[in-house]
Amino acid sequence: MDDRYRNNANLYQGAKDIAREVNQVSDDYRYQDGNYAPSDGYYRDGTQEEDAQSDATEGHDEEDEVYEGEYQGIPHPDDIKGKQKKKAPAMADEFRDKAELIAERMEDEEQLAHQYENIIEECGHGRFQWMLFFVLGLALMADGVEVFVVGFVLPSAEKDMCLSSSNKGMLGLIVYLGMMVGAVIWGGLADKLGRKKCLIISLAINAAFAFLSSFVQGYGFFLFCRLISGLGIGGSLPIVFAYFSEFLSREKRGEHLSWLCMFWMIGGIYASAMAWSIIPHYGWGFSMGTKYHFHSWRVFVIICVLPCISSLVALKFMPESPRFLLEIGKHDEAWMILKQVHDTNMRAKGEPERVFTVAHIKTPKQIDEFIEIQSSTGAWYQRWLVRFTTTLKQIWDNLLYCLTAQYKMNTLILAMVWFSMAFSYYGLTVWFPDMIRYLQNEEYDSRLKTFNREHVTHFTINFTLENQIHRNGVFVNIKFAKMKFKDVTFEDMLFEECYFEDVTSTETVFKNCTILATVFYNTDLYEDKFIECRFINVTFLDQKEGCHLDFEQENDFLIYLVSFLGSLSVLPGNIISALLMDKIGRIKMIGGSMLISAVCCFFLFFGNSESAMIGLQCLFCGASIAAWNALDVITVELYPTSKRSTAFGILNGLCKFGAILGNSIFASFVGITKVVPILLASSVLVAGGLLALRLPETREQVLM
Repeated sequence: MDDRYRNNANLYQGAKDIAREVNQVSDDYRYQDGNYAPSDGYYRDGTQEEDAQSDATEGHDEEDEVYEGEYQGIPHPDDIKGKQKKKAPAMADEFRDKAELIAERMEDEEQLAHQYENIIEECGHGRFQWMLFFVLGLALMADGVEVFVVGFVLPSAEKDMCLSSSNKGMLGLIVYLGMMVGAVIWGGLADKLGRKKCLIISLAINAAFAFLSSFVQGYGFFLFCRLISGLGIGGSLPIVFAYFSEFLSREKRGEHLSWLCMFWMIGGIYASAMAWSIIPHYGWGFSMGTKYHFHSWRVFVIICVLPCISSLVALKFMPESPRFLLEIGKHDEAWMILKQVHDTNMRAKGEPERVFTVAHIKTPKQIDEFIEIQSSTGAWYQRWLVRFTTTLKQIWDNLLYCLTAQYKMNTLILAMVWFSMAFSYYGLTVWFPDMIRYLQNEEYDSRLKTFNREHVTHFTINFTLENQIHRNGVFVNIKFAKMKFKDVTFEDMLFEECYFEDVTSTETVFKNCTILATVFYNTDLYEDKFIECRFINVTFLDQKEGCHLDFEQENDFLIYLVSFLGSLSVLPGNIISALLMDKIGRIKMIGGSMLISAVCCFFLFFGNSESAMIGLQCLFCGASIAAWNALDVITVELYPTSKRSTAFGILNGLCKFGAILGNSIFASFVGITKVVPILLASSVLVAGGLLALRLPETREQVLM
């Protein structure tokens, strides 16, 4: 009887202990003004001493996913068997309604969002964030460089590889195509595999294939390398902003994400400066026979890989996003990283004794379980197939989630705003240099010299003939030695007993000419340059092989100057947007910037000179950068952590599609009319700016 009494007493005491623990957990979280917060302002054990608080948070309650007690790290595997019975009730989740589980997870995520905001505020903003800022900035700089590289090397590469007009167009668009696909792929993977891991892989792919592209000689292989290079760097933009935002508090997020955008502009300036200082130096390359040429533009391609490699190396020393780790249930790793952030910032501030007080971090209920075939039940390829299909399904579910009722309208509006910005911005940035080049050609053509019925005999020409037309003339016993033809046309001419030696030509043709007893030795005057000509006793010896560069014509410094000034003009707009982002809000920033940019487009009607076009380009780029920055910030803030990178990747991929479309359409109107590009860009910007006003403001919102 006494034993029975003692047993009942023990059961009663056990029930009281359980109730006390439940009440303690409940008291740790109090709902205040719509926010979950701890009862004393910190997330810690109520019985913990202050000098031991940094060592707190261990133990795991499977029912509510709250960590409590003294922190001892990850449990030893030998302890797992002893906890089998405690874990058994969690198996009941398999029989619960999925909607109920999702609702429970959403509630957990809301609690975690408010708690994580307080934790980041306790960690402070200091040395750690600035180190991560520069590391991720280099990755963003690599993205900016990639956009400019092909445009700078194209004038040289087209000569080096004998590219046709269609090939040049494909080379100009292939990088955008790779970046479009890469943004969607890497954005989705970053929400499942981690921000740091996916960013490292994507940068490694970009660095490897960009470096390889500088050595390949054939057009097809070069095109393939630039495509894969763009595929890799396409992941940098969606991952970088999602990654950095998860280390920032609400008060710092808008401003510092805007400062981060400056690295894209720095990438453009870097590419312009390097192109200007490297590509015109033809002697910086080397040749191996007549088949392999490594010209200076290939040196420039290698130099442009340096920001990517620098970011890749520095990322090895950076931690994974703790917010991402908490989403997938890795509490211990997240806690250690947050403590590292806290201690790094406190030491930098001269307060190393300050203790990290966080003990409890809410982790959302895990619904999706990774299914893996064990080694005893399947081959290695079966296990990898299961991993691949499972990850692919999870990414697809995330894509669909962005179009659910909760996010559908915001996603559609953001998609249209991203597209309108990319279509107008990238379309005009291609149209500006093309228009400047067209104006240059018009001015060049106005200086054309025409020679009719000339008769030249017994003369040696060893200087450049440029921008000339020769009609109905006669050249007898003329020696053309070590000289260049540049934009020269010969019509109805007679060449008799002439000698061409070591001659190169650009945009030079012979139309309906008679060539008699003439020798061509070591020239690039190929068959396609003679149109309806008659050859009588003519000899071609040792013709030059391949295409040959002509830097005097193609690599005009104005190409680099225009891009350099366009990138530099972004600086004032970037500073203004960073300082005002948290003051006037994201929505007003997007709408105002796009409307001002639309007004700037109308001034293009007055751009009838090179200097005017350069000035208007700078004005347009400076006005539109604020909209780009605000779009990056609001895209990060509108979506939850588990979908953030995926959503950013989708929208950035759509942005690159808009860039491809804008480049193609705007370039087709160069030299035809200015009205269509100006009206098209203005109307699209106005429509996008007005649509943006329907988005919700997020500057006071915690990061979900």
